[in-house]
Amino acid sequence: MKIAVLSGKGGTGKTLVSVNLASVAKESIYIDCDIEEPNGHLFLKPKNYVLEGISVKIPIVDERLCSGCRICVDFCKFNALAFIINKLIVFDDVCHSCGGCIVFCPEKALSEKDKLIGIAQCGVSENVTVVTGTLNVGESSGVTIIKKLLKDFPLGKEFIFIDCPPGSACIVMESIKDADYCIIVAEPTLFGVHNLNMVYELVKLFNKPHGVVLNKCLEGENPSEKFCLEKDIRILGRIPFDQELGKLNSNALIAVRENQTYRDLFSSLLQTVTKEVQHETVTNP
Repeated sequence: MKIAVLSGKGGTGKTLVSVNLASVAKESIYIDCDIEEPNGHLFLKPKNYVLEGISVKIPIVDERLCSGCRICVDFCKFNALAFIINKLIVFDDVCHSCGGCIVFCPEKALSEKDKLIGIAQCGVSENVTVVTGTLNVGESSGVTIIKKLLKDFPLGKEFIFIDCPPGSACIVMESIKDADYCIIVAEPTLFGVHNLNMVYELVKLFNKPHGVVLNKCLEGENPSEKFCLEKDIRILGRIPFDQELGKLNSNALIAVRENQTYRDLFSSLLQTVTKEVQHETVTNP
């Protein structure tokens, strides 16, 4: 059961929800796909880390063989190649590693080299297998890392929680495409409604079953709750704006391991999500 946890921006509570759900499950896998700023490991503090570098293939040119025909330049739709002053230039940062330029080069002047773009780590924190990806500073795309995290690391647990990047960009799409269910975390503000709507449109586009967790709830009007009621979006649970929870979170502690009240809250949330996934599986075989 793959459950993706999303939000429209950073700081909404996506990691709070995902690490606590992973911790309250009997056995689970937590995959941190927020590769530009992964922070789940700060809470889970996994041990017995296994580290692996992740590379992409980048074209290199043999100037002795290049005739300047520009076929590769015309082929590349990402403008990663340019022929300037009788020399073929490769722009690594915008190359998508498709390999097409190498296939179409009539002089066989292009070959490939590995370029390290980040790392993947895997460790254990009590009942949770923790998988974390980190994109190197300056790299423009981490889709390759996310594919690696979701495909190559050990699965087999009943629950897999995917802590997605914030927003609705390509790396978020890659994170949710194989998910069984999407949890959207939302804040109780007008700005929170804007972010909620952005991610809501994305999960609808992917036709993913979904529900919303309302975080930082206060007494009085909640614009995000109103939005959910108007759109007929299932509200899975509410997390209060609470000083004790804020203190646990700021000290990088997992609430369900420290506080019985929050253990009960996230256990109930996990049961609700499980029923939702099972219902979707039955009604949409």
